[in-house]
Amino acid sequence: MLLALLLCYGGFTALCLSMDRHHADLLGRKPSAKRRRHMKLGGWLLLALSLWAAVSATGWGLGLVEWFAVLMFSALLLVLLLPYRPRLAMSLAVLGLIASPVCAVLS
Repeated sequence: MLLALLLCYGGFTALCLSMDRHHADLLGRKPSAKRRRHMKLGGWLLLALSLWAAVSATGWGLGLVEWFAVLMFSALLLVLLLPYRPRLAMSLAVLGLIASPVCAVLS
């Protein structure tokens, strides 16, 4: 479930960075059209991978329930961190994406 959480948070952060306003707030510049497309694709890919991680860990019955819980928690965490601690939100996403291969190997 930790792997699904890390991937969900990274996916939502990538989707957040695909928006002009959030990208400018967090990184200090507007994204190009190509970067925006890559961020959207990466975000959706990470969310799909998180679904796979949740379902492969516990099966479809419980995996979907856990995935929705992780989805809501990671979105809530990002929404609460963005206005008050934007650098922490970015740092957590980077650390989560770095730690996710380790979690995948240990699972």
